[in-house]
Amino acid sequence: MAHINTNFVKLPGSYLFSEIARRVEAYTQENPDKKLIKLGIGDVTRPLAPAVIQAMHKAVEEMGTVQGFHGYGPEQGYEFLREAIARHDYQDRGVDIAAGEIFVSDGAKSDCGNIVDIFSVDNVVAVCDPVYPVYVDTNAMSGRAGEYDVRAGKWTELVYMPCTSENQFTPEIPSKKVDLIYLCFPNNPTGAVATREQLKAWVDYANRVGAVILFDSAYEAFITTPGIPHSIFEIEGARSCAVEFRSFSKTAGFTGARCAYTVIPKELERDGVSLNSLWNRRQCTKFNGVPYVTQRGAEAVYSPEGKRQVEETLAFYRENARVIREGLVAAGLTVSGGVDSPYIWAKTPDQMPSWDFFDRLLRQANVVTTPGAGFGPSGEGYIRLTAFGGAEATREAVARIRTIL
Repeated sequence: MAHINTNFVKLPGSYLFSEIARRVEAYTQENPDKKLIKLGIGDVTRPLAPAVIQAMHKAVEEMGTVQGFHGYGPEQGYEFLREAIARHDYQDRGVDIAAGEIFVSDGAKSDCGNIVDIFSVDNVVAVCDPVYPVYVDTNAMSGRAGEYDVRAGKWTELVYMPCTSENQFTPEIPSKKVDLIYLCFPNNPTGAVATREQLKAWVDYANRVGAVILFDSAYEAFITTPGIPHSIFEIEGARSCAVEFRSFSKTAGFTGARCAYTVIPKELERDGVSLNSLWNRRQCTKFNGVPYVTQRGAEAVYSPEGKRQVEETLAFYRENARVIREGLVAAGLTVSGGVDSPYIWAKTPDQMPSWDFFDRLLRQANVVTTPGAGFGPSGEGYIRLTAFGGAEATREAVARIRTIL
């Protein structure tokens, strides 16, 4: 008789965004005449840049010829894209990252979950609270999280690092020694950013105790404030203790095209073994690479036209963030994020539970948000809104919310 991985059975309920979709679908079925505005799931709405589309069209035409056809590509990604990433995202910013330290993938979400494959189940994992659910759920699936305490809303073996208004939504180094540390800046869901000094403290800690920082910088392109690091590798010492995840999804609209990458420096070792080599072995075994056409499109993001066009889209979303942030503040809500980030983190009124406020906004304003409780215990009493909607829809959503507060 085959047996299941019982760690899956321990997972509470459904995945956060699946539950949101279920509630939205139920409301839509009951109220087919209502026009919903969705500012919950962080899916982009602007089309791919013309330079990207042109590059993809050219790649498709190549694939239709004997000379230009590409079958299985390298699991690590084509050299042309890895070189472009190394140069434009790192070397041009004075950060020492080489193409051989970059692994192209189909998504930062996938990599953040799959990275646990190369680590022992005995590692103690620390996560921010609130937290992107993938960090927690994938470690629970792998057996590192212990048991789920329904009353506390926590896993017994995970180390939660509260990110609250009292500490400006930035985690403090835990008193208990940990081995794997998930950090995300700009943060999802709170929109907080980390200073150079704050990141240096984490790097120093990780190097001192032998921990590994798993740094999700999928939203770095939204940073505009001078001096805020875009990469953990801007911090001295990070090459010996950090892995970085990045994505073209929010930067260049690839949520449907699927392209991202993970950076693992060559000198990052644990137990005398190169993590770069381990990840390479894992990818070669379980992953067949991102399609050639998609990678040519991603390469075009770094062309002069691509950079200009992508920046125009980013400016569009930044303006949406400003509209949401200022509109909710004017409505009397306590708000953070929305600066250097596409996410706005708003405190619910009158200490209303997150899911209750979610339902109120859905039913009374016909606006879809994300309840903070879905991100962990410290997310209770907040909702998250995203800046990835249309400009007109975003303004309308804010106006609707203001009418019911």
